Amino acid sequence: MFRLAPRYISPLLQCFRPKVMADLFFLTICLSSVCLFWISDGFQIWMVTSLGFGWIPILVFLTSVVLSIRYAPILLLRYWRWWAISMAIVILIIVTLSYVKWDYGVYRVFGLSGVWGQSVGGGYLPYGICRAIAIIFLVPLILFPKRVGRHYISTIEKVTRSSFIMSRYSICGLSRVGEILLISSGRIQRIFRRNTEQYNHSVDLSLSELDTPSIQNLEDDSVRPPELSKKSLEVQQSAETLKSNKAIKSKWRLPSLELLAASPPRNIPQSPLNNMSDLIETTLSDHGVMVQVKDVRAGPRIIRFGLVPGWVGRKGDNGKPEFSDGNRVKVQSILNREKDLALALKTPNLRIEAPVPGEALVGLEVPSPTPVQVSLRGLMDVTDFRKIISKRGLPIALGEDTGGNPVVTDLASLPHLLIAGATGSGKSVCLNSIVASLLFTKPPDQLRMVMVDPKRVELTPFNGIPHLIAPVIVDVDEVNPMLRALMSEMLSRYKLMEEVGARNIAAYNSKSKNPMPYLVLIVDELADLMMVGGFEIEQNLVRLAQLGRATGIHLILATQRPSVNVVTGLLKANVPARVAFAVASQVDSRVILDTVGAEKLLGKGDMLLLTNDSAKARRVQGALVFDEEIDRVVEFWIEQKGPPLPVISLELPDEADDDGNLVDTDILDKARGLAIRNPHLSASFFERRLRIGSTKAEQVVEILEEEGLIIPN
Repeated sequence: MFRLAPRYISPLLQCFRPKVMADLFFLTICLSSVCLFWISDGFQIWMVTSLGFGWIPILVFLTSVVLSIRYAPILLLRYWRWWAISMAIVILIIVTLSYVKWDYGVYRVFGLSGVWGQSVGGGYLPYGICRAIAIIFLVPLILFPKRVGRHYISTIEKVTRSSFIMSRYSICGLSRVGEILLISSGRIQRIFRRNTEQYNHSVDLSLSELDTPSIQNLEDDSVRPPELSKKSLEVQQSAETLKSNKAIKSKWRLPSLELLAASPPRNIPQSPLNNMSDLIETTLSDHGVMVQVKDVRAGPRIIRFGLVPGWVGRKGDNGKPEFSDGNRVKVQSILNREKDLALALKTPNLRIEAPVPGEALVGLEVPSPTPVQVSLRGLMDVTDFRKIISKRGLPIALGEDTGGNPVVTDLASLPHLLIAGATGSGKSVCLNSIVASLLFTKPPDQLRMVMVDPKRVELTPFNGIPHLIAPVIVDVDEVNPMLRALMSEMLSRYKLMEEVGARNIAAYNSKSKNPMPYLVLIVDELADLMMVGGFEIEQNLVRLAQLGRATGIHLILATQRPSVNVVTGLLKANVPARVAFAVASQVDSRVILDTVGAEKLLGKGDMLLLTNDSAKARRVQGALVFDEEIDRVVEFWIEQKGPPLPVISLELPDEADDDGNLVDTDILDKARGLAIRNPHLSASFFERRLRIGSTKAEQVVEILEEEGLIIPN
């Protein structure tokens, strides 16, 4: 008997395990509840009166909890937030059922969720709606504060932007009514038209999630950009947006091309071109030069006629001209008839290019009778521009050539640019188009800028954009410390690339987790800097031009006085890419391009572009960028709040008090040798003799006075 006891006792002991006891307890409660529901009428009335149909979601929820405790208790701990959301959903169902009433018993008064459900819902519909909204919005915010809070903030921003656009719509509607009523006043009419144009921009830009920039009123209608109609913008919106912007990985949003004016229509009649071709052939044949016009290309402001030299005729025995294949018209004879062609075509601005690069033609460039503007928007929507963006370069849109082909280039491959020309020739507009091209394609975490504007009017409108390391420098005395700080930044970048094993900035950014942004230095008037800084300014610029390319530092220098004192030979040797606008003489043209031709340009954006790609200068009509368009782009970047940017300081580190750190030892040794011979030397003497700046020369004088080698004046 005792031997058989363990066989029967062990199954009984298994029944007292915790899990088995929990199953038995749960089964007992369920069976007793069902029996009470069917047997006891009071229990049924209590269940119907208390919660009614609300017991269904509660029992489902409790059953899920009990089963999780029984078979997978870890689910309650791992997914406790979702259990809390499930409980909130059960409460929402009970609140909803409390407002659904039937024409049957207690449900007529308290709703489908009984007395308890009515107390949870509030009994009054607005109270129930407020409680439901509070549960829907507060429970996810409490459980997922970071994720849900970010979505809530973005939703509030979108709603605010939409309400702002709707208010702008109503304001612009009133402005249109005012324009009809006060159409007799030209000034008021222009103001309301610009307000309407601003509304059209804001509606279109909202589709691209852009902030609406303000439009600055223009005083002169002759320089107003082409009006942007809402219908034309809606048609071209998808085609005009930079597709490559989406591929750039940055938390900053890039502006849309809708901020720029649309390209004006271009329709050049063919009959005037045929008449001019016949006139050219007739004029040259009258002077014994036989040519044939074969290739005619109409650009925005220049028409290029391709002249093919003919054959020289000789008189035969019968007195009639005879032609031989061995007697071709010389190109020099065509060049000698330049003034005769200018007289026949009634224009003094002729330019002959002999030969045209890559073609067996003599190019005759004549001003177009129907010139058109070149818009920046059309240049930024071409394939070549997108290719530069996809290569992560620095695309800049310059204009169109004589054949109407867009001219875009990569600043990173130039790698520096020198712009020169007389006043009013188009330098400032060219700088604005270059800066706008960079702002449309590069966020501030990939491109930083330093601007120097001694004239205080051309580059100062860009103050405030996140791309600027510091406000636009207008004081010439601050330029030298800034250049030395850039050289310090350049040397520190070389050390970082050496640690990674990279040869240039592109290789470093591909290997490093913290990529370096490009740095672009833009100087509007180089002559003012050279007058004040002299040799030291030139030395610093040349040093940056020589070594800055690999570290992503590029220079854009502009001047209206292209003399040999400003555009020195050493500076030209390190800045191969140059843009020459209209100048006064051939001497200025030779200083910029090392050849003549810039003195015959038309002005107002007509330029000659010289790069490493071509040995001869290429004629280009520059893009026209209006002040309105620049204001829109600047306001877009100012209003955008992006992530913090890495700090790039333009201040040199604190120098030590010892004299050796202020001035180089070699310079001091040379200065001491000169002071021993003559103790009455001045700072200007050291500046000329040692070829140093005025600041360093004064420091040398102070050091030598303290040493007793120079007698103070």
